[in-house]
Amino acid sequence: MNTAGESVVTVGDHDRRWVEYVERHPDATHYHQLSWAKLIRTEFGQTPHYLMALQGEQVEGVLPLIRLNSRLFGHYMVSMPYLNYGGTLASSAAARTRLQQAAKALGRELGVSHIEFREQAPDEAGMPVRTDKVSMLLELPASIDDLGKAIGSKRRSQVRRPLRENPEIKVGGAELVPLFYEVFARNMRDLGTPVYARSFYERMATTFPDDVKIVAITVGGKPAAAAFLIGYREQLEIPWASTVRDFNRISINMLLYWEVLRFAIDAGYRWFDFGRSTVDAGTYRFKRQWCAEPKQLYWHYWLRDGGEPPKMNPDNPKYARAIRIWQKLPIPVANFLGPRIIRNLP
Repeated sequence: MNTAGESVVTVGDHDRRWVEYVERHPDATHYHQLSWAKLIRTEFGQTPHYLMALQGEQVEGVLPLIRLNSRLFGHYMVSMPYLNYGGTLASSAAARTRLQQAAKALGRELGVSHIEFREQAPDEAGMPVRTDKVSMLLELPASIDDLGKAIGSKRRSQVRRPLRENPEIKVGGAELVPLFYEVFARNMRDLGTPVYARSFYERMATTFPDDVKIVAITVGGKPAAAAFLIGYREQLEIPWASTVRDFNRISINMLLYWEVLRFAIDAGYRWFDFGRSTVDAGTYRFKRQWCAEPKQLYWHYWLRDGGEPPKMNPDNPKYARAIRIWQKLPIPVANFLGPRIIRNLP
């Protein structure tokens, strides 16, 4: 039962109250910003349900939800799909509970199978939780020279190896999306993973021009490595990075991350987020060698019919055959089909 004056409302694309609340909340992430609702609806055709808790006229919390619905992968909601973070942002435990109760009621009304809340802290509501993922965070040193000392001589040698090939290093914004995407799409095909549409990255770069940066490397005029970066407050995140396999023999990935970290330090960021990993997986060990430390992630679930949280990711063995087939597709075919499939996966 709600106390007098308490309510949870659904907001549209241009509610200043949401924007101001996220701006002042200390735990907000880039993905709590209201602009993501329109971006995801436009690029993926999915339906946003953005919930805001009020006490009278005062905002006490927000919860961005995206509803995904397909015959192949089911009908469910995520906060936030396609991205590392999301979940409930609230000023009190009571407001958090109200938002989650409203989300569950909406889920029942819409007939979704489950809701996934991508949180950075454990929840006291007793929902099932996945804890197999961590973020890898590095508190940035004062200079790139200090970073070089921290990673040791072996890593520094790996960083220097590609320099013998006279690489060209580019740092920019939207103008580098085509170069980034050429590397990224090829690598995703090689991994057997459907790729997002290029327009998704173009729209992020134009929607958040002050936050999005791209670092790209060419060798002999050929695309070799690229990273897509998103900055927010004191933290720079690398949600997407790829290298062309032909250049892995010269440790091009080490030079890419070195240049990305150089940019982060020079730009004045305090923290660098290497993105999420499974503990002890190859990506986890790669990030650890840069002195990154794990931070536990908590993905909580409301399951309409009970049971176990779903595992809709490439690590699931049931996707192994599909991955092998995808790896054999011509890149233009993979780039055409990929966005039509991946839009339904969180």
